[in-house]
Amino acid sequence: MLPYGRHQIDEDDITAVVEVLRSDFLTGGPAVERFESALAEATGADHAVACANGTAALHLATMGLGLGPGQAAVVPAMTFLATANAVRFTGAEVVFADVDPQTGLMGPEHLEEALSRAHGLDVRAVIPVHLNGQCVDLATLAEAAAHHGLDVVADSCHALGARYATGHGQWLPVGCARHAQMECFSFHPVKTVAMGEGGAVTTNDGALAARLRRLRNHGVTRDPARFHHPQEVFGADGEPLPWYYEMHELGYNYRASDIHCALGASQLARLGDFVERRRELVERYDARIRPLAPLVEPPARAERCIPAWHLYPVRIDFDGLGLDRATVMHRLRAQGVGTQVHYIPVNRQPYYRDRYGEPDTPGADAYYARTLSLPLFPGMSDDDVEHVVEGLAGTLQLERKTAGGRRVGESDSAASRLGRP
Repeated sequence: MLPYGRHQIDEDDITAVVEVLRSDFLTGGPAVERFESALAEATGADHAVACANGTAALHLATMGLGLGPGQAAVVPAMTFLATANAVRFTGAEVVFADVDPQTGLMGPEHLEEALSRAHGLDVRAVIPVHLNGQCVDLATLAEAAAHHGLDVVADSCHALGARYATGHGQWLPVGCARHAQMECFSFHPVKTVAMGEGGAVTTNDGALAARLRRLRNHGVTRDPARFHHPQEVFGADGEPLPWYYEMHELGYNYRASDIHCALGASQLARLGDFVERRRELVERYDARIRPLAPLVEPPARAERCIPAWHLYPVRIDFDGLGLDRATVMHRLRAQGVGTQVHYIPVNRQPYYRDRYGEPDTPGADAYYARTLSLPLFPGMSDDDVEHVVEGLAGTLQLERKTAGGRRVGESDSAASRLGRP
């Protein structure tokens, strides 16, 4: 069975984890700092703060901004639930922005339209989402945000290893935090780099990084220079009491363990190889999907982006084919091909409908109506791509020539829709 995504573990990864298991620290030890240093180097950011998962990273970032009740943040409708939920965790409100119907990405025009609907809300931030491994035009979006006095937190969970263009001919790595106060990552097993469960926030603000580290550990500090009650800190010898700590604000247990971070650091060492193999697979998919157009098309490409593909969301005209998506998914699964849908527009979820009313995001709705994520992970072979596309073409009853000249069967109705006799 080919799942839509899968981690790839080698002996170096296993060795890294075993070394931690044989060490003195399973959590709170040196492997965490090593991973943070490796991630900062990979992204070009000054600081990386590891945490329990991508949702925790987003929540830490919204807390780091100081979002709270009476305030709001703009979030694109096409994303995973966590992006919007992280805003609500703080008590702030969500203003949903529409996205491009082809790429699923939010642009400056979508931010402007969302702000025009934010009547009476104190909007403080925008959280653009890099989707499927493709980047939003972060530099341009940051300019629009700055015009409105908004902070920017980039949800970069899909795009580690991608690059985006600036207006000055530069290509910057996602995660460098040059056009955002913070960028957030997930290291779930289907992501390009896997930790089992894990996340991180990158930033170039040292004070903010220090606060994020406190917030991931119950708001606790052990730094004597920051203590509010120094009279309680020191013993008779004038040295700080070895057990003393202070909690300065409400935080959470969002720490990442040394076990997870050892795996993450080992995986980061192969980031370039993982990204390159995903790109090779996408090129092979593209070449084999294009003959199925116009009823099936490869993912639309974002401008000003060098992607690091996390997902391969093929676009299918289910209405034109006279097939519903669930049927297609069931038929592919019967052939050993797992698929998924990324994502149901978040503003269509009952919680958000009840809170904000019926959604009005036609771009997100159009993107959602056509998308289906096919398997994509570095462990796939070239033959796996052939198997997936052959299965898809057969399931949709479309004609496609293979390299050997063999044709997949095509129904008369499908041939007519494709303009063939």
